[in-house]
Amino acid sequence: MSRDNSTYKDSLNRSLDFVAALPIEGTLPSEVELTQRLGISRTTVRAVLTQLNESGIIQWSGRTKTVLRKPVPSDYFAQEETLSTSARVETLFMEFILGGDLKPGTILHESEMVREFGASTSVLRECLIKFSRFGLIEKEPNRHWVLRGFTQDFAIELFDVREMFELRAFQSLVNAGPDATTFTQLIALDKAHEKIIRNIDAEYLNFPRLDEQFHRILLDGLSNRFIDDFFELVSVIFHYHYRWNKKDEHERNLVAAQQHLAVIRALAAGDKDGAIDLFQTHLNAARSTLLGSVTWDHET
Repeated sequence: MSRDNSTYKDSLNRSLDFVAALPIEGTLPSEVELTQRLGISRTTVRAVLTQLNESGIIQWSGRTKTVLRKPVPSDYFAQEETLSTSARVETLFMEFILGGDLKPGTILHESEMVREFGASTSVLRECLIKFSRFGLIEKEPNRHWVLRGFTQDFAIELFDVREMFELRAFQSLVNAGPDATTFTQLIALDKAHEKIIRNIDAEYLNFPRLDEQFHRILLDGLSNRFIDDFFELVSVIFHYHYRWNKKDEHERNLVAAQQHLAVIRALAAGDKDGAIDLFQTHLNAARSTLLGSVTWDHET
């Protein structure tokens, strides 16, 4: 398998997160279980295990895969390298409309964006159709796309739906209890959060990936195809504000990591009501962070 493959790079990063939650001398599950946990092929799993073995993170001998050391930041691929072509275009599109000081009503030309993003017309059009479903842009009869604006009302409406889904997912996780896979996966993120909090000056840029993993685990527990589709857009928009706004980035990431950890530890202690209250507090803070991260377009 080509080591330039974005699927491989993303799978390796997620595997490193998985290994980071295991103790030294702990063992990884079977290849079959890893394919199921990571949602990748057996071939990709083997390529990942080979890299983990070669880098001295694990010792792979037959069916036994033993953890030798914890991953360090240099073991990971940069986030932009893990993006598929479509995900890369989505990120570039967000940069284009949010970083270009474009106003509501601006005409978006496909030919211009194809050149700007270095993407094919088909990939770009797929991205535009995806964002149009949520009213961010609109196709007009003359074949032009029109920016309707990343307005404050748009973000509030989107966050309202996100909050509804995530509260439902969190309640489901709490009800499922400590034997549920998603419950144990969330608890396993304790050490990764602790590491970032303890070394915040060096680690704060690693938080967005951990934040997305935290929320992705919750929604995976619902196994709802419609929510999965929605979350793809949410992850682009709501996690993008970590990149477009650098003001107070260090402090914001520290506070969010501490909130995550408080939720995780309340769950681990069996404090269901406390965990739910703490999770609601985190969502409230996430809403405030988003609304404070953008110079908003005016409604038209």
